[in-house]
Amino acid sequence: MEIKNIKASDTWKIRHEVMWPDQPFEFVQLKEDDFGLHYGVFIDNQLVSIVSCFITGNEMQFRKLATLDSFQGRGIASALLNHIFEAAKEKGVQKIWCNARKEKTAFYEKFGMKAIGETFTNAGHEFIIMQVCF
Repeated sequence: MEIKNIKASDTWKIRHEVMWPDQPFEFVQLKEDDFGLHYGVFIDNQLVSIVSCFITGNEMQFRKLATLDSFQGRGIASALLNHIFEAAKEKGVQKIWCNARKEKTAFYEKFGMKAIGETFTNAGHEFIIMQVCF
């Protein structure tokens, strides 16, 4: 497993396939993608997991964490999260947050993240903001 910086456009296929297959392909292309840091996990030179990070001041939001279905359950997303948490700390980030799908909150809690606020719905999925402060 190798984690590398990638281009925003490298994330779109996995974002679409894993997170939003019922939406048009353009739905996964974020207007802020050009300003983000994008990371991918490669196994045998195949991109299998992605995440996009956006730093503003001393906080970072990560978005669109996704792993191909056939590679889920192997600790790949956990390794990727650990990687971006370390990168954030090196950049002086004091708070990391995301809009987590409600059914994934237990996963994020393993990284010390806590749910804050109320749930909200986007494109038929329930989300809640989760964060961790350093």
